[in-house]
Amino acid sequence: MTALSDLVRPDRYPRSSRYDPAWLLDLDMGPNPLWLLEDLAQDLDLRPGMRILDLGSGKGATSVFLAREFGVRVVAADLWTAPEEAAAVFADAGVSHEVEAVRAEAHALPFEEESFDAIVSVDAFEYFGTADSYLPYLVRFLRPGGQLGMATPAMKREIRELGVIPPHIKEVVGWEAIAWHTAEWWRFQWEITELVDVTSARLQKDAWRDWLLWARAGAAHQPDGGRMNGPVIDMLTADGGELLSFALVTARKN
Repeated sequence: MTALSDLVRPDRYPRSSRYDPAWLLDLDMGPNPLWLLEDLAQDLDLRPGMRILDLGSGKGATSVFLAREFGVRVVAADLWTAPEEAAAVFADAGVSHEVEAVRAEAHALPFEEESFDAIVSVDAFEYFGTADSYLPYLVRFLRPGGQLGMATPAMKREIRELGVIPPHIKEVVGWEAIAWHTAEWWRFQWEITELVDVTSARLQKDAWRDWLLWARAGAAHQPDGGRMNGPVIDMLTADGGELLSFALVTARKN
């Protein structure tokens, strides 16, 4: 087995395994986004023709996946990836007619209220969505009964409970780890607003192993990948799945 072939796992991720892992790594902006999205989608009801906001879409892999696998219309919104760069990815993937690329800041979304059937965010919500006021802002863009789903780095115990960011995590991500919460923290954070019904809040099975496979593949595949991924590999190896995971959370707007 090579590091790249480790990213083809039809037993766990049959849809994602149809995508070239080298293509996916070339669009790398975080741990395997298609595995996260495929798992998350099990808790959503995505149907052809829906209009979906892919919030924090990065270089576009998740938007391609949504359009191809579910037959939905996607608005790919990201702050850091230029729309023309994302549009080139969509053209190469043959989904230009289904996916629109938009530059957007998550707190100033340039959309009409109640204009989406679902909002999906993969490995991005931790950067903008932890504030108490954010969910009430975001759900304004969902139609009544619309769905919200996100996958985000998670802890199995709250940093506040631990009293410190564990050294092996702090060394790599520093203070950003305070935005990595438990699945139950997210459930409470969303439910207390009474704006949504949380339909699922769980940790991804073996998330730290998936993350480690991705980091090792990146180290092997990308130019200077060892420098970028080496510290992450060390962090995950030291953690051994004790604290690090991914939270998958879905809800429906009341």
